[in-house]
Amino acid sequence: MTDASDGLGQRMLRQATRAIRDAIVAETKQKEPTYFAKRLGEHFGREALFLPIVGDSVASRDHMNIQVAVEALLASNERSFELVGVSRTMMGGTDIATLLQSAPGFGGFGAPTQGPVQYTRFDLPDGSTVSAVENGLYLVRSPSETFALYVAVPGEMQRYLSIVSVQVMAERAETAERIISELRALTREKNMYRGRVVSLEVSDREVVVRFHALPKVDRSQIILPEGLLDRIERQTVRFSQHADKLRAMGRHIKRGVLLHGPPGTGKTFTAMHLASCMPDRTTVLVTGRGQGLLQQSCQLAKMLQPATVIIEDVDLIAEERSSANACNVPLLFELLNEMDGLSGDSDVLFVLTTNRPEILEPALAARPGRIDQAIEIALPDEDCRRRLIALYSEGMPTRIDALAEVVARTEGASGAFIKELLRKAALVAVDRGGDEVTDDDVRASMHELLVDGGPLTKALLGARTRASAE
Repeated sequence: MTDASDGLGQRMLRQATRAIRDAIVAETKQKEPTYFAKRLGEHFGREALFLPIVGDSVASRDHMNIQVAVEALLASNERSFELVGVSRTMMGGTDIATLLQSAPGFGGFGAPTQGPVQYTRFDLPDGSTVSAVENGLYLVRSPSETFALYVAVPGEMQRYLSIVSVQVMAERAETAERIISELRALTREKNMYRGRVVSLEVSDREVVVRFHALPKVDRSQIILPEGLLDRIERQTVRFSQHADKLRAMGRHIKRGVLLHGPPGTGKTFTAMHLASCMPDRTTVLVTGRGQGLLQQSCQLAKMLQPATVIIEDVDLIAEERSSANACNVPLLFELLNEMDGLSGDSDVLFVLTTNRPEILEPALAARPGRIDQAIEIALPDEDCRRRLIALYSEGMPTRIDALAEVVARTEGASGAFIKELLRKAALVAVDRGGDEVTDDDVRASMHELLVDGGPLTKALLGARTRASAE
């Protein structure tokens, strides 16, 4: 009796399950296709559900570069297009397959619907802007091909992904692959970071690119001993100018220069001058917390070459690994690997600065292509101090008769100290009601900096002068 009733129950369960399944299938068949399924079907002239899709993604910091690449792609080969907006959902609609879903998923997190085209605005240093599509389906035609291109950013619950997705649907997978390859090439070619001064930093848990406007530093503003600036420019500026000829001669193009010397002697100022002399190169700054993004910074420079990577205070990440105080060995290995990983014909210049060359890891300069030349920028000699006083006196009326005294008393001072000396002398003159800087103003300024300012002020400004003992 029990076996018979169990068998009947199982048959009834199977029948009920089959009925539910048939009802779901019937209901699904009766449902209208989504708006996007209809539009894609009309676009291709056939049901789009099983057409091949090829996808790619880039970091969100390249969103505007993808937009510029898409615009260049659509402007070629007599292509015409219609852009259809896609509504944003909490989970996002990051692939074309999602657009083809017949119904929203659980909680409304499924298929997006038609909506307005939304844009993210990116401001460029020259005042221009790039408006990048956030979620948009491009229906593209040309005399020779038809395809759909979908650009999408993650939804609010997927922002942690920090990517922009790009997918191409076409009649043949080979066509979609080719379109994606064209986009990759155009993203590199049209990259909006190329030829600019940039740095990487972490903002809201994602790596972003910051633009910088460095002041143009003229050669006449660099006060160094005779012939020193020429040596630096030969290894950097003129090397860049002759890159093609050097390649033809079989010489490697990647190179590194280390500028070392006491604080305030003009190492950073010289690096800024080099960037001014090579405006066609991308300059990637690596300073402060950005040193933790060393690998990404070097990869950005490699992609945007010809490029210059300026790493200030490199001793913070390249201290000799055997030192008891070395704490950034992983970053040191990253730097060595990135410098070694560049091919010989990569036009990437590394300009490194340090106040403490004696603690640097020897392996940094042990192989050509890492540091090819270490150049000391020492404290200014007598002639340089005289020229620095003249430089920093420009634009203000002066009556300094005891110039030789000022030059002598600033022996052992850095250029930064002399600049502050003249700035404070101008303040002293104005404060006493004068309209020109005199010897007494300079003496008062020097006393305030060296005596009243105390040891810390002297150390900060690089003042190891005779006046300290007078």
